[in-house]
Amino acid sequence: MADNPLVHLHDFGQSVWIDDLRRDMITTGELQRLIEAEGVRGLTSNPAIFEKAIVGSAAYDEQIRGERGQSVDAVYENLVVKDIQDAADLFRPLYESSEGADGYVSLEVSPYLARDTEGTIREAHHLWERVGRPNLMIKVPGTAEGIPAIEALIAAGINVNVTLLFARAAYAEAAEAYLRGLERRAGPLDRMASVASFFLSRIDTAVDDLLQAEIAATDAAGQLERLKSLQGSVAIANAKLAYRQFQQLFGGERFAKLATRGAKPQRLLWASTGTKNPDYRDVRYVEELVGPATVNTMPPATLKACADHCELRPSLEAGLEDAERTLAELAAVGIDLDKVTGELLADGLAKFTAPFDKLLASLRAKTEAVAAG
Repeated sequence: MADNPLVHLHDFGQSVWIDDLRRDMITTGELQRLIEAEGVRGLTSNPAIFEKAIVGSAAYDEQIRGERGQSVDAVYENLVVKDIQDAADLFRPLYESSEGADGYVSLEVSPYLARDTEGTIREAHHLWERVGRPNLMIKVPGTAEGIPAIEALIAAGINVNVTLLFARAAYAEAAEAYLRGLERRAGPLDRMASVASFFLSRIDTAVDDLLQAEIAATDAAGQLERLKSLQGSVAIANAKLAYRQFQQLFGGERFAKLATRGAKPQRLLWASTGTKNPDYRDVRYVEELVGPATVNTMPPATLKACADHCELRPSLEAGLEDAERTLAELAAVGIDLDKVTGELLADGLAKFTAPFDKLLASLRAKTEAVAAG
């Protein structure tokens, strides 16, 4: 265990979470093993993960049979709440021993509430009460409508994972919402927690496609070299500059006052860390972003790859000038990163609504089959 890079990441101040949840991870002891042997310190879920788990497995069929007479929405919630509760219970000792620094399990509000502030607040309160675990985080998309919901939920004492952050401006808004929520809160701050999930590989995939189109359209050797040098470099540059914002936001007097009341910084969480381009090193979104007060949530394949061959160094704060140059060069070749990140947010919301719809349709068919039988 001591030689496992996943475990060693914690020495750099970074927590490893897993971006996956299936019932058999709990029932077979797999999740417990990941906690004990692989240094996994938290878990994230989303509608796509639950769709894959529930539709692609018979592990939930027994509970579905016991849900006779319930609406499909109620069945979905009951299935998900049980998994989240059971996972949270496995992480609870870590939550207690770390004094609330880690051991969190994230559950997302309905993707259909991404543009509904009041609906998000209501559902977050409902899920918080239903799950009934202090180490729960409610995932709220970092949309314009999500930002006031984040502030309200933090003020109410509900932990929040701000998700689908692609742009640094959106990250800053999420961090400000957390700070305002803490300032509004009358209750204790020492067990309040939040992370800001900043997405990576999707940015490189989108930007690389645009760069490839430019490469195909030019014959100038100098321009070709310029365009090729930007491939696969934008997401990491964007993340490094977001981390500099984090240091500024949580290193000043404003947060220092909150820290005297026990407040913790809202950590940046690196999300979408599975490498989508086979030409890139499979653990690049881990190795290039190692630094204190951060989280990296990894899909199972990335987790396994990192345990096998991650090479760790304090990389997050290195190369900031290079990061600035990369983004300046991107703008100079005519690619608007703000436009890209805006489109990725819209696409990210769609990537959650589609599997959510598929999951509800599948559950409807299963519950009807049970009723007919």
